[in-house]
Amino acid sequence: MSGGKAEPALFVIFGGTGDLAKRKLLPELARALHAGGLENDVHVVGVAPTAEFDDASYYEFVRGCLEQSIHSDAASQVSPERIHYHTIGDGTPADYAALGKHLDTIETEHELEGNRVYYLALPPPVFPLAIRGLGEAGMNQGRGWRRLVIEKPFGKDLETAQALNNVLHRYFDEKQVYRIDHYLGKDTVQNLLVLRFANSLLESAWSRDRVHSVQITACESIGVGTRAGYYDQSGCMKDMIQNHLMQVLTLVAMEVPSAFEAEAIRYEKVKVLRRISEIKPEDVVFGQYTTGRVGNEKVPGYLDEPNVPDDSKTETFVAMKLMVDSWRWSGVPFYLWAGKRLPYRSSRIAVRFKPAPVSLFEVVGGRRAERECLTDVLVIKLQPDEGFSLHVDVKRPGEPFALQEVPLSFDYDEAFEKIPGAYQTLLLDVLEGNQTLFVHADEVEGSWKVLAPVLNAPPEPELYRAGEWGPKEAAKLAIPESHLWQDAPKEDA
Repeated sequence: MSGGKAEPALFVIFGGTGDLAKRKLLPELARALHAGGLENDVHVVGVAPTAEFDDASYYEFVRGCLEQSIHSDAASQVSPERIHYHTIGDGTPADYAALGKHLDTIETEHELEGNRVYYLALPPPVFPLAIRGLGEAGMNQGRGWRRLVIEKPFGKDLETAQALNNVLHRYFDEKQVYRIDHYLGKDTVQNLLVLRFANSLLESAWSRDRVHSVQITACESIGVGTRAGYYDQSGCMKDMIQNHLMQVLTLVAMEVPSAFEAEAIRYEKVKVLRRISEIKPEDVVFGQYTTGRVGNEKVPGYLDEPNVPDDSKTETFVAMKLMVDSWRWSGVPFYLWAGKRLPYRSSRIAVRFKPAPVSLFEVVGGRRAERECLTDVLVIKLQPDEGFSLHVDVKRPGEPFALQEVPLSFDYDEAFEKIPGAYQTLLLDVLEGNQTLFVHADEVEGSWKVLAPVLNAPPEPELYRAGEWGPKEAAKLAIPESHLWQDAPKEDA
């Protein structure tokens, strides 16, 4: 979903020596530059407080990151002339002024046109400081274009999201801002638009007349790991539901955009958020995992994880029902499920269609026909085993007359040699100026507004053993034929 051609630029990474830069940004940026033929056009500038790096040592750092993540031959092709480093110190106005002069010098020496990407791979509390620093130093505008990329979480509630947007818009126009959600970079998520709007068979059935319910899941077998410091302050609702799953919901429920471009798609996504009815308390279940087994491994409960307070009430699982009060979706429930320490990793969308108005095969030859499923379901697998399958009824050979559910399947791995990573896709879009897969300010605030009633009065988390599908209270908030989409391998991919 790339737009125009990328131009030579500086790619400035704030937090250039951090974990995100090491694991994701630098390797995926290398892939993006290779895919876009930009290896010789983009210079990378790492920015961090530490003074232990210079250009030469940061070049070795970058090569080490690439060697661990991609083929060593690709790492050896990185030119030291295109890798730079700057120590930001305490982030004072003088420090940002010095950074601006350094970037000007790099552009002059390499005859660049002033195009810059500022990527804030920083802790969320530092976002406003970095934005002000760039703006007050005049680095928000210049000879070329200037683009700012912000990692989630974007605020921790509606009030803080609005405050951050206010700071952003004081210095950057919304067209300069790229709020990144890596879920939107997945080819399978992007394929939602193609499935819906390029296939008349599906689009004609994509409404309250044919759809019984929709379930969107993001299940993880891992626990909180080393992220307890962040996770205990956010929980599953803020970590997964507010951004990833709400974004997927808008793509599933949106109307046909007027054009295949960022503004038109964002407009329709915001309309969905504005049509979601107020969430009822009985339609939300929180859970927290206890000691159990995932696969063959015994794992600790959430309260036993390192750095988790003994009395924590943070939810590690959320199941909720939403209603979209629009002409297309009136009366159709949308179920969102997400959690940690579930049996296996599986992110997918299950669209359950309504049964035929008359059950022709319920009784055949004077006796009730056997059957293994009750309805047709379209399952879109986001990760792992990307693809989709339409589950339909067929006659089982032989007697007695019986119906059996079978999947008509498509797998990306079988059809295509290689699927680009989410960050690779998104980083190339940033360089090309394509905002289609990025989150608008109105989407962020709209999502927080929808979830505000739950966040302001959260339910007490119900306990569930690690390795189970959440607390038993959540069963009422799921499509009954759950086996139709919980068919991924019983292990992480």
